[in-house]
Amino acid sequence: LICGTGVGISLAANKIRESGRGMFEASTARLSRQHNDTNILAFGARIIGTETAKDIVKAWLEAEFEGGRHQKRVDMLMKLEEE
Repeated sequence: LICGTGVGISLAANKIRESGRGMFEASTARLSRQHNDTNILAFGARIIGTETAKDIVKAWLEAEFEGGRHQKRVDMLMKLEEE
């Protein structure tokens, strides 16, 4: 998801059940997927340059959720959505 700053689209994405997203640079994007099982990537077109955006998307798409010790946190976050 892309908007001007990434903030508005992130707020909108927060309304979608079972979605996880963020605005990142490449290493944070990778970690968001590995540790938090994010399934939506959001950032700002006026904030992030084209080459950085490509790096972010590549890192995020190539990463996989690691589960293990991170699963407990993901489960806790999912439970919050049920309340």
